[in-house]
Formats: sequence, C-alpha cells, structure tokens
Amino acid sequence: MPETPEEETKTEAAPEPSDDLVTTQHTLTVKRRKLAYTAQTGRVVLRKEVHTDGKFDGHTAKAEVFLTSYTLDGAEPGSRPVTFAFNGGPGSASVWLHMGVLGPRRVVSGDVDSPEPPPYRVLDNPETLLAHSDLVFIDPVSTGYSRPKKGESVKDYHGFTADVESVAEIIRLWTSRNGRWLSPKYLAGESYGTLRAAALAGHLQERHGFYLNGLMLISSVLDFGTIRFTEGNDQPYPLFVPTYAAIAHYHGKHGKRKLADVLAEAEDFAARELPWALSRGSRLTPEEKAAAVRKLASLTGLDESYVDRVNLRIEHVRFFTELLRERGLTTGRMDGRFTTWEPDGGRELMSDDASVSRIIGAYSAGFNHYVRSELGYENDLPYEVLSMDVVRNWSYSEFEGRAVSAVEALSAAMRANPHLKVHVALGYYDGATPYYAAEHVLAHLQIPENLRGNIESAYYPAGHMMYVHEPSRVQQSKDLAEFVRSSSNR
Repeated sequence: MPETPEEETKTEAAPEPSDDLVTTQHTLTVKRRKLAYTAQTGRVVLRKEVHTDGKFDGHTAKAEVFLTSYTLDGAEPGSRPVTFAFNGGPGSASVWLHMGVLGPRRVVSGDVDSPEPPPYRVLDNPETLLAHSDLVFIDPVSTGYSRPKKGESVKDYHGFTADVESVAEIIRLWTSRNGRWLSPKYLAGESYGTLRAAALAGHLQERHGFYLNGLMLISSVLDFGTIRFTEGNDQPYPLFVPTYAAIAHYHGKHGKRKLADVLAEAEDFAARELPWALSRGSRLTPEEKAAAVRKLASLTGLDESYVDRVNLRIEHVRFFTELLRERGLTTGRMDGRFTTWEPDGGRELMSDDASVSRIIGAYSAGFNHYVRSELGYENDLPYEVLSMDVVRNWSYSEFEGRAVSAVEALSAAMRANPHLKVHVALGYYDGATPYYAAEHVLAHLQIPENLRGNIESAYYPAGHMMYVHEPSRVQQSKDLAEFVRSSSNR
C-alpha cells in the first residue's frame, strides 16, 4: 500500500541513548601493598524530569556525560571515602587532575627544565589518592566525550547554574547506583572547578540533602572580582603583586634574596601601600606616586618607567609579556616558571602560554592511549581536553552587574554543615589564580570564627598545575591523602 504524503515526511526518531560503561580490573603496588581495583569508564545518560501543563511526563534523556571511576576491591562502602573530581576552564576535561596527580596512572609531561618529548609515557602512580579514597572523574558536557543528546542545545549546559545542576545530578546518580550515601564524600576541583565545587557544596545540600566531608580546592578562584581586570575594578592589581614578585624572583630579578623574604615584602605592600595609592586617584601627590612606583617596580622586576606609564596598575598578561622582554622571552600565565621566545618583541600581549602548550600534548596523547588500551573504552568523538569555544561562550547571566562568585554558596554550606572541611592548594607561580587573591577571599568567607579552623592551605613552588613539578606532585599527594584521612570521620 503506498505511503501517504504525511508518512513520507515523517522522520525516524533518534534512538534513546543508553549508558555505555566499560568495566576493567587492575592492580597497583603502593608501598609494597598491592591494591586491586575496578575501573569503570564511559558515558552515563543524564536525564531531566519533564512536566507539561502541571503533569509529570517522565525522565527524558538530555545528555551523555563521560566519567571514569576507580573503586578499591573488597573495601567496605560505608567507611571507604569517595572523591568526585573535575577540572575547570570552564571547558576543560578532568584529564589534568585524573592523570596529573589523583589517578592510579599518570602522564609524564616533564617540567620547565626537562620537557618530555613525544610520543610521551603513561606510568603507575604509587602516590595516587586511590590508596585512601575511591575516585570519580567527571567531564562536564562538551568536555572529554560528554555531549548533549542529539537535538539538544549545548547552551542548556554552558552556564554557571546549568553546569552546577548537571554535575550535581551525575554525582547523585553515581552515589545512588553504587550505594555510597553513607560513605565520606569529597569534591576535588581545579581552577574554575573550585568555583564549581563551592557552588556544588551548597546545591547538593539544599537540593538533595547531600552533605560533604570536604572540598579540595586546587588553584582556587571563588570570586572573579579578585582576578578580572575590568574597568573601574582596582581589586586585582594589589592581589597579583606577590605572584609577580615570585615570578620575578624565579627569573633572577631579586638577586640572592630568599623567596620567603620577597613574598613577605610583596604581601605587606599589597595589603597596605598599594591599595591606598590606587584609592587616592588624582589626589596622590607626585612624591607619593614616585615612591609607590619605585617600590612596585622593585618587587615586580619591571622598569620604573613602565610602572609609571600604566599608573601602578599592572595587568597580568601584560606583566608576563613585559617581564623578560629584554631577553626576547615571555613567561607563562598558568606557571610563571615557563618561558618561550616571543617572535614579535613589540607585542603588548604574549602570543603563547608556554606553561600550557608545553604540556597539553602529553596529557592529550596519554589519555587517548590510556582510555582505549587500558580502560577498554572506544569512542570516535574527539576527546576535548580544553574547548576554547566553551570558554568564550559560557554564560554568567546569573551575575549580571556583579562579579561571578561562589563565596556566599560556600559560606552557607559551611554554616549549615559545620563538619565541612576545606583544603586549598596554591602555587606561588600561578598567574591565573594567584595565591594572595585566594587568601583574600578565604579571609572574607561569611562564617563564624570557630569554623575558620576548618580551612587549611598548602603552598607549592610551582604554578597552576603544581603537580607538573615533581617535588610538588609528591608533596601534594601526601597533603591530599592526609586531608582525606583526617576529615573522613571513619
């Protein structure tokens, strides 16, 4: 019987996606102790409750979120901690924390003085946090292999609140399906992931009664007002000065002075003299400005004439471009220890961040090999390590007219859950999320004095991904393990 015109125009509905998790078994030796663990990797279907005209229409598939979990075999779920980890960007996959410091296998990227050549290596990580906590690495939508369902818009996930809600749902699902509601629970985020983690702490409590034992905030930024150099906002300029001084010290601009002495002087200037000078505006006398220029130039390693021309306001990318201009070099933003040759010596803004371009190849190659050959998962989609499209198109509409911040969310979470502990990891040479800005934000959390002891900070002589510096990686692994041990209440 011939088809009617209506039947001819019908299109076949796309099949409903389903989870495609792959399970594998592994062992790892840690201090002569053999750990047997189960890895599970693949995409989990994210669904949303749909209501039409006040009626419940069920759970509709909206996205497929890629994750990798590691659980210790034979452990008691009720006493075994579990850590949910993600990176930032926004637009970054979790590969950095996964294969840089936390996971049972790690990428060898090399460091400033010894970059690893391709084709790179993947090694066992005997310092893995898996020895102390099960691990779940989450790639938010549009990172890694995570994608919206066919026909769904990426805009539904590329925004502050939408991101928090979707990641929270994946955390809730994994916890429920694996019977882990009574396990000690942690979030580990890096960079924008720290903003996400702080917001998640509040959202998980309010929406699901999901209370955490701890947050691991690695290269923390909880208030964009402290790091964004926008017109009329003088706050970041002093908060970056200690980091500028640290980078200048690393590159020989402070002679034989100890780093600790340089930082102490820079922090004092950033806390007292510079904010006052900036606040004076045209009321600052020529003598007062000259004194501030001399001090700021001395600390940052820049010429006094440059500091004077920018009116005491040193923007961070301009600093990385200017500091070593006479050597034909620029420093890294993510890690100021790195340098690269600048082809245009007259540029105002550097053309490349060597602290990213020198290591991203190792992480990309390492994970693409590892996920197929060892975890047994295959997918023809590109694994999005860092999507600049996501970074550029992210929505902060919830914060129109004010700085993006999770300070109130974290403060409220700590007030409601006085057992919530916070570990903050900071790199002295991190020019993206400077340590002194993080200290400033932590000091302004809206919590009672008796909860301030719930916050601990660890400092490393490295940058944003401090674990590319081998001594820092080893020490950070110990610090995170001790944080979990001391706050798990088991």
